[in-house]
Amino acid sequence: MTHAARSLVAAIDQGTTSSRCLLFDHDGRVVASHQLEHRQITPRPGWVEHDPDEILERVRACVRIAMREGGADASALAAVGISNQRETTVVWDRRTGRPVHPAIVWQDTRTADAVARIGDIDRFRATTGLPVSTYSSALKLRWILDTIERDPVELAFGTVDTWVLWNLTGGVDGGVHATDVTNASRTMLMDLATCDWDGVILEALGIPRSVLPEIRGSSEVYGTGRDDLAGVPIAAMLGDQHAALFGQTCFEAGESKCTYGTGAFMLMHTGITPVASTHGLITTVAARLGGPETPTTYALEGSVAVAGALVQWLRDDLGIIDSAEKVEALARSVPDSGDIVIVPAFSGLFAPHWRPDARGIIAGLTRYTTKAHIARAALEATACQVADLAAAMAADLGAPLPGELRVDGGMTRNGLLMQIQADILGSAVVVPEMAETTALGAAYAAGLAVGFWQDLDELRSMSSATRRWEPQMSEPERADALGRWHKGVERSLGWV
Repeated sequence: MTHAARSLVAAIDQGTTSSRCLLFDHDGRVVASHQLEHRQITPRPGWVEHDPDEILERVRACVRIAMREGGADASALAAVGISNQRETTVVWDRRTGRPVHPAIVWQDTRTADAVARIGDIDRFRATTGLPVSTYSSALKLRWILDTIERDPVELAFGTVDTWVLWNLTGGVDGGVHATDVTNASRTMLMDLATCDWDGVILEALGIPRSVLPEIRGSSEVYGTGRDDLAGVPIAAMLGDQHAALFGQTCFEAGESKCTYGTGAFMLMHTGITPVASTHGLITTVAARLGGPETPTTYALEGSVAVAGALVQWLRDDLGIIDSAEKVEALARSVPDSGDIVIVPAFSGLFAPHWRPDARGIIAGLTRYTTKAHIARAALEATACQVADLAAAMAADLGAPLPGELRVDGGMTRNGLLMQIQADILGSAVVVPEMAETTALGAAYAAGLAVGFWQDLDELRSMSSATRRWEPQMSEPERADALGRWHKGVERSLGWV
């Protein structure tokens, strides 16, 4: 099968554990896709690294194979969009194009001492929307600069979107050194109001402006591809969770989504005004569809570090299941969790608690407890963590959340988890027909930039729900479940 010129949009979805390329047609359907994993390098406890060259090689291979399997060449592509794991930090030599250090992944906690030295976790929050934590890129970048002792003039920094863009547009031969407002908003270096690097923070952290990329919109043409993507406009970049918000067509204030992957990430669109959180959430950029003259939209976000990773732990480290898919059947074999609670604070708790001193616990064990109860408690842990995020959002907004939560990600295939989530939230949970919302959001933004799709209304008209779960739990039962969960959270704190 061959495709007409400019009849497809490609999305590169570069995630924490794998890279993918998906080709979408004008109806938003997947024509072809390919996915490749990359190594998770853990040289010390709390350290998580990736090889930037390996990531780039996997991205290129996914593009090449998806195009071959879809019967497409570069002429069939109207545009390419990029979505990416956020905060993960890459530094490379501008002259050779080679990384000067492994990428430091968003989960990495090696900068905990730097966080402690700064002391006040709210020091930069009014400007950046972010607490000082090991999560954002700024302290990772400072750590690399301190470690390699190279002249910064020779170096370029970027999150993974920037690294991929620079290489796809030519690398040392004219590669575009840019990021978008969503990824820049996760570095703890960008002023949310101006969408520019903040000189006061750069000076405070000793980060030279010369290493930083140019901040651009999320949906605009940055440059054209080379090699397999020769002549194709690279026309969108969004951090993965912002891309999922866009792919879920959450374009208006009050619309929210949660993505369940390695972690769980809930975002609520707040319109053109950033909402400062007083309940442990992050204020972030939702998107900017064009250049500086285009309005920037904002969101509140809550990030849970461990969601799908807890099921992986049950599989790989405890051996309770031999495949992730089997956790649902095992959890369904018991009517409840037997009053046990798992708090998966493997590297501390993220939003809304922000407690790096927390560690994982299983509480409430009795001789009655079986592996089925543990499996069910693992699903409840994800649902309860998301419920905490929803409660924090409602408190920040001073109003209850709208009646449904749009969800996506691999864990939404687990029907029991989705029912537990609806029960714990007390509101409907809705899965879209197109589950690949992160890649779809990157494709939508790229297509908009080149006129492949006309406007947001056209994108809304393509969106439809495929499954819906309504809450079935009584209010006293819900209060009891959340009360038990919060007792568990209290016991996880202060462990280190």
